[in-house]
Amino acid sequence: MGKCARRGRERQEQLAKKNKRDREWEEKLSGYDDEMKEAILAQLKKRERIRKLTSFLCIVLAVGCLGYFGAYYYFHERTSADTEALASMKIASGNVQTSLAYTLAADRGAPILDEYVNLLAKNKNLIGWLKIDDTNIDYPVMQNGDREYYLTHNFNQESDKNGCIFMDPDCDVLQPSTNLIVYGHHMSSGKMFGKLDLYKDREYMKAHDTIQFDTIYEKGIYKVAYVFMDEVHADNEVTFKYYQFIDANSEEEFNSNISAIEKMALFGANVSVSYGDRLLTLSTCDKTETKDGRFVILAKKIG
Repeated sequence: MGKCARRGRERQEQLAKKNKRDREWEEKLSGYDDEMKEAILAQLKKRERIRKLTSFLCIVLAVGCLGYFGAYYYFHERTSADTEALASMKIASGNVQTSLAYTLAADRGAPILDEYVNLLAKNKNLIGWLKIDDTNIDYPVMQNGDREYYLTHNFNQESDKNGCIFMDPDCDVLQPSTNLIVYGHHMSSGKMFGKLDLYKDREYMKAHDTIQFDTIYEKGIYKVAYVFMDEVHADNEVTFKYYQFIDANSEEEFNSNISAIEKMALFGANVSVSYGDRLLTLSTCDKTETKDGRFVILAKKIG
């Protein structure tokens, strides 16, 4: 049977069903006067319009959900592929172009670690690499003067809701700040800092208490000292704000900041922190308690 014949048959079946429904309603309404019949039919038509509109909205919602999950899957897979490609560019020293390394070193005022030369040539905003063994955290760390840019862009400077792991623009790695603050999205997929809050569990923290953070100039190993919760405070609020603890100009100021962190800590890690130590802070969103909540790890450089 051809398409035209099938369509004709389907049309006839639909028409027959409609005629049957109309006859059934005529029989049901036979006992009412004309005015009542019109009122009932008007109400039925109104219900039918609502039913069709509801069906249409459900279809639109379903299509929208499929589109959202499709985009979510696309960005998830692209981020994974991009990260693997970038990791492969961390090359052995023997494969670095000498002229490129000298040029970058001259531009930055200090020698660049060989494994980051090619990556830095690809994106001048690279400032280091963060890795925690036995976790998904193994990412380049970016830094520029725009605090918002790497919330919505990836290493290749493409729009990406995963963003990048990035360092506070006020931090200095060449003449190291007291505390280097690194931010990342808490993605539901687990990407970026999506699983950082696993550190709320003391046993997990103990098993993952070593963090490797290399700047483009030097390698670094850090030990977790504190795990704590905080929030973004109003600008005019007079209180300790961990995200402003970048440099300590005195031992008194340093101790005051550490004391404030100790009071917020979920638990300590038996790692002593004292004036002169170099620190690393990892920060991500956590809305379990407040809208602008943050989950934070403070670590001490040990090597």
